Amino acid sequence: MRNLETIKQASLITAIKTPYLTNGDIDLACYDDLVEQQIAAGVDGIIVGGTTGEGQLMNWEEHLMLIAHSVSKFSDRLLIVGNTGSNNTREAIKATQYGFATGMDAALQINPYYGRTSLAGVKEHFNRLLDIGPAFIYNVAGRTGQDLTPAIIEPLAKHENFIGVKECGGNERIAHYEQQGIACWSGNDDEAHDARHIHNAHGVISVTSNIIPGLFRQLMDEQNDALNAKLQPLMGWLFCEPNPIAINTALMMTGAVNPVFRLPYVPLTSAQQEIGLGYINELDVADIVGEKAQLLDEKDVILR
Repeated sequence: MRNLETIKQASLITAIKTPYLTNGDIDLACYDDLVEQQIAAGVDGIIVGGTTGEGQLMNWEEHLMLIAHSVSKFSDRLLIVGNTGSNNTREAIKATQYGFATGMDAALQINPYYGRTSLAGVKEHFNRLLDIGPAFIYNVAGRTGQDLTPAIIEPLAKHENFIGVKECGGNERIAHYEQQGIACWSGNDDEAHDARHIHNAHGVISVTSNIIPGLFRQLMDEQNDALNAKLQPLMGWLFCEPNPIAINTALMMTGAVNPVFRLPYVPLTSAQQEIGLGYINELDVADIVGEKAQLLDEKDVILR
């Protein structure tokens, strides 16, 4: 396991896609290929089984297997962060303990969603999980229905295992935290370049880097307003439906993964794919995970 200061040096962390075989099981060979391409592009770490990786559609056996597999195959070259959060504190504790037992470097922890709790309950939830090992706290009010405000985060930041925040609340919030020495990673790809170079964010935990890891590496390494502007339409398209629908569709369009969806996710419509086709294919194919994009043939798409 890496120490907290080493973990904080990771500026580009990809919320890695989980690919599937035609029977709906996890395609480990394809997964390994995706991760190898992330490493080759200079990505610092991966979130395993995050929202983008569809941890919410896995049982814990699959989820923890994928974390253990990632540690076994890639921990010498990549920061491995396991999404072991849950709205059930007992489940989150057990999953986090198992994740650290298999050697993950850090956990990604979310505040209780749907079955929401009081602010006191949120704080207790996180403190119990931070006691287990290093963790990123994930603030995404659009999914949880509850914003983790500075009044919640600032006391948690004093915990010895607190790494920082994956913050979807905007760059003003990120700047506020960074001024206090609280590490932040942007959770909004379209804001990540400015978060990094204008608002002093430590980096980004990205969806878009699944398909253009090298270009996102450039956005994190140097201020490049022209490249950032060029990629904005693609980043916007990747969130035209709730994530991970579009990134799944995009990686299928480039042939990087099998056209297999786990329900309730289904592919983008043909009209939506047409828009993305232009954004992907205007890029150099060497910068894309997969090949030149093509529209999906509806009869080839499998829903599991």
